[in-house]
Amino acid sequence: MEKKKVAVPLVCHGHSRPVVDLFYSPVTPDGFFLISASKDSSPMLRNGESGDWIGTFQGHKGAVWSCCLDTNALRAASASADFSTKVWDALTGDELHSFEHKHIVRACAFSEDTHLLLTGGVEKILRIYDMNRPDAPPREVDKSPGSVRTVAWLHSDQTILSSCSDMGGVRLWDARSGKIVQTLETKSSVTSAEVSQDGHYITTVDGSTVKFWDANHYGLVKSYDMPCTMESASLEPKYGNKFVAGGEDMWIHVFDFHTGNEIACNKGHHGPVHCVRFSPGGESYASGSEDGTIRIWQTPLSHDAASEALSANEAIEKVMKISADEVSHKIESFHIADEGKSEENEQAGE
Repeated sequence: MEKKKVAVPLVCHGHSRPVVDLFYSPVTPDGFFLISASKDSSPMLRNGESGDWIGTFQGHKGAVWSCCLDTNALRAASASADFSTKVWDALTGDELHSFEHKHIVRACAFSEDTHLLLTGGVEKILRIYDMNRPDAPPREVDKSPGSVRTVAWLHSDQTILSSCSDMGGVRLWDARSGKIVQTLETKSSVTSAEVSQDGHYITTVDGSTVKFWDANHYGLVKSYDMPCTMESASLEPKYGNKFVAGGEDMWIHVFDFHTGNEIACNKGHHGPVHCVRFSPGGESYASGSEDGTIRIWQTPLSHDAASEALSANEAIEKVMKISADEVSHKIESFHIADEGKSEENEQAGE
């Protein structure tokens, strides 16, 4: 009987309290990066591939609930229980701006063009800060019906997504008019909402259900019941054929997107899983837990990826075979006419 392979993650220590949010940057000329938010008040930046610690942003005086990086991974932002959202230089760790709020800030997100920062929290107000004029007062979008839990941008920064801690549903707002254009209905409050890398899907988690919505027409595409109450889910960005989810049972579940069948179940955390996110290339995914650790797991090879890898290997083998045949042919056809030529070659070699 074949033994099932046990996934061994990279374990990233450093936080002294639960890890409540994770965010991967897109791929930059320097690679890609992972930022984590924790109740210990100190967001951390890591190499996204190796998990190696790069630095800690120090300055918050309360739990940090949300974190993000801009498209170029040059700036970081963090939303905190100390009633502030801070913007940091991701290269030096210096605090660039501190935007004061009147209550706990639960969520923050840079716009795709990096010029705007969106925040939301217990005040029930969505605020948009202009990064080119950070001293100017923010634009306030119509009051949210509940305490804001998650925020995101979509449609090339034309639409804002938000969910609430105290009620179900995801609201989609027109960024210009500040009006709600659509509500995606859910039974429970949405604890995680992610816009897929290609902009086609919105992945939401409410209670023990993971849902996938059409990000352009807003229809429900898939809905899967999970084995326990989940807190977070993420869709694989390259092929879109699998997703990961984590929650109360402390395990990281990997599912087939098309069927909902479980592909893998990774055990290792010692507390509920609060956040899961795929890396930008889909080769790995990270999980953050109540136990204060981040774990980076390798993605099981899909049929498409396996075919690609096989094709690449076959191409390399073919090139190597051609090269070897050419060398053999050259050796066979190589002929020294006389001893004089041979001596000349030896001298030239010296």
